[in-house]
Amino acid sequence: MDIVLRGIAIYVFIYVLTRVVGRRELSSLEPFDLILLIILGDSVQQGLTQDDYSVTGAMIAIATIAALQVSTSWLSFRFPRLRPVLDGEPIVVVEDGKPIERNLKRERLTIEELMEEARMQQIASMDEIQWAVLENSGTISFVKKS
Repeated sequence: MDIVLRGIAIYVFIYVLTRVVGRRELSSLEPFDLILLIILGDSVQQGLTQDDYSVTGAMIAIATIAALQVSTSWLSFRFPRLRPVLDGEPIVVVEDGKPIERNLKRERLTIEELMEEARMQQIASMDEIQWAVLENSGTISFVKKS
């Protein structure tokens, strides 16, 4: 039972941590980010199983985290009012060719990063953009002006 409670605590901590870190950072993993995730995984394992190195303990921990993930997904699906809390909401960062500074600052996104994403979608200037939306996944969707 101790492993299950630890699993719940770790899951909630990691879930909150990923929401705080931000969707933009999680969408593009740099080598340093990958190393950090590996270290984080090892640290979580130590806190999750403590001195229990048994296969059963590992299976209980994994099953607990998997059940929590499925439960979170089900809650998001079943109760639409929880979606903004659990999944976040898309955020408009450009409207009619003008960046929305408040939303860019909130998501720690620079104009340069925004334009880099635009260029990757063959958009040369901000004037060509009707809307740019930072999606829940961390990607930016662009709608060109007609």
